[in-house]
Amino acid sequence: MGRVMMGLGSVVLALGVGMVACSRPSDQITQRLAWQAAPFFQPPAEPDGVAEDLMAQYLQRLRQRGISETTQGIYLQSGLTRLAVHQGTIPQSAASLTKVATTLAAVEEWGLAHRFATTVYGTGSVENGVLRGDLVVEGTGNPFFVWEEAIAVGNALNAQGIRQVTGNLVIVGPFYMNYKTQPEQAGELFRVALTPSQWPQAAQTEYNRLPPGTPKPQVQWQGSVVVASTVPPATMLLRHQSVNLGNILKQMNIYSNNVMAQVLAEAAGGAAGVARMAAAAAGVPQDEIQLINGSGLGTANRISPRATVAMLQRLEQDLAAQGAGIADLFPVAGRDRQGTMQDRNFPPGTLIKTGTLNSVSALAGVLPTRDRGWVWFAIVNNNGPTVEFRAQQDRFLQDLSQAWGTAPLTAQAAGIADEALGDPLRIQTGAALQP
Repeated sequence: MGRVMMGLGSVVLALGVGMVACSRPSDQITQRLAWQAAPFFQPPAEPDGVAEDLMAQYLQRLRQRGISETTQGIYLQSGLTRLAVHQGTIPQSAASLTKVATTLAAVEEWGLAHRFATTVYGTGSVENGVLRGDLVVEGTGNPFFVWEEAIAVGNALNAQGIRQVTGNLVIVGPFYMNYKTQPEQAGELFRVALTPSQWPQAAQTEYNRLPPGTPKPQVQWQGSVVVASTVPPATMLLRHQSVNLGNILKQMNIYSNNVMAQVLAEAAGGAAGVARMAAAAAGVPQDEIQLINGSGLGTANRISPRATVAMLQRLEQDLAAQGAGIADLFPVAGRDRQGTMQDRNFPPGTLIKTGTLNSVSALAGVLPTRDRGWVWFAIVNNNGPTVEFRAQQDRFLQDLSQAWGTAPLTAQAAGIADEALGDPLRIQTGAALQP
């Protein structure tokens, strides 16, 4: 788009120069005024009358239900044009809109292609299928290491001839499994994953989704789960790579997973670091993004509607530079029917991020329209019944869509390919382990 605009500008400049060369001064003035009056030079109206009227009706419906408009925030924007604003720069409890900040910080920090490594070592020799020593698992903060991934690691150990461990399972570093962040718990889940006779139903269910013929790992343990601060002298056996960050963020946002968000935020510098990074990237004042964690749990996470829209717009810029788009990381009405999309009534094609706490309901995203293009929005509702807030949010977006017409959420780039959990091709062994 930028190249198209520059091309049009060059045409305008060339035509203008030609006019100066062949016209009298009075003609030049008339022509210049005519160019300035042309639609090409007219920015959209700000604010938009339709948007303001519908916003006023929305706030009136809340007042009729006894909900004060002083704790509600709204920000609607199309391109650089603000369409309607109500307390748009005031930070309010935003619940899981906090995950927008975490998403932006993660993309800025690592990029979509980043993968978190989990490395497995053995402290002894392998003889006749027995590792005579400890099995060491070193994590680097993968927030999406689940049953399927552990099963793949177990099968890779079996392929190296390891079916029994005489020592302990040693956990080092930030290793998480099935959204458990305590190393002892994560380690115990990993141990169970490699012992099918102890699988709970959840593990069997996920195994059943793996490609037919996938082996079940078989590892017997004699020791227990212990936690260490560093990797002891050991031989590297394998390195597991997570699905890429793009897939991780999509999963996090579709289901609004609090543990995944918190893990990523801690790795990106903690709540304060995420807030600083997000505010700087979005170009908004620091005080409009106030965080105590990366998930949104707790009313002290406060974000202004304007800052939420600015973060989403910056995300779209960052993603476009990496061959993707914002629709790759957030749920879209009509495409995604699980997670936070359930029981909502959004116009087709609406991209959303929801947020819910007691007496707090927030919504942000993109409403694609025929007349206004992409309308970026943030609606932050505090101090009222969340069920009523949700119903009125859905109605507000439907009213806007009806007024401006519907349009598809056109893909801006090739997108992020889905990666299957439990894929053995993401495990490196042997010569592939060399730097």
